[in-house]
Formats: sequence, structure tokens, C-alpha cells
Amino acid sequence: MRQLMLSQAAVRATSTTSRVALRRGFHSTRAQMASPYHYPEGPRSNIPFNPLTKWFAFRYWTFMAVGFGAPFGIAVWQTKKNQG
Repeated sequence: MRQLMLSQAAVRATSTTSRVALRRGFHSTRAQMASPYHYPEGPRSNIPFNPLTKWFAFRYWTFMAVGFGAPFGIAVWQTKKNQG
């Protein structure tokens, strides 16, 4: 009996959410282009840097080397610091 009640509740929950979505029509709402949170679309518009600059490759690999090497450098420094 309990399993029947749980299954009925599950069916009721799924049908309610689908009816709400259909009634409100989220798929047919118009995009708000005047919103302050709407940013330009297209390639390279969703990243916080410009990969088309002259020095991008140098900056990129420097950032990667520092980010990868910093933990190792810190570990070596901490290890040597306590020996003195």
C-alpha cells in the first residue's frame, strides 16, 4: 500500500511541474536585450582576455608556468627553510 502511495505522489509531482512549465511558456519568452546582464555573443566574446594580441602566447605560457611551478617552488622553500 505504501509503495502505491509513493508512486502516485511521484506521478503527481512530475505532472505538476510539466503543467507549470507549459502554462508559463518559458520556451517562448523573448530575450531581454536591454538587460544589463546581456553581453555580446560570438567567438572569443565570453573569455576575459584577448587571444588575438601579439603577446598572448608568451603571457599564456608564463601564466601556466607560474601556476604550475609555484606549488613546487613553495614546497622546496618550506622544506629548506626549516633546515637552517
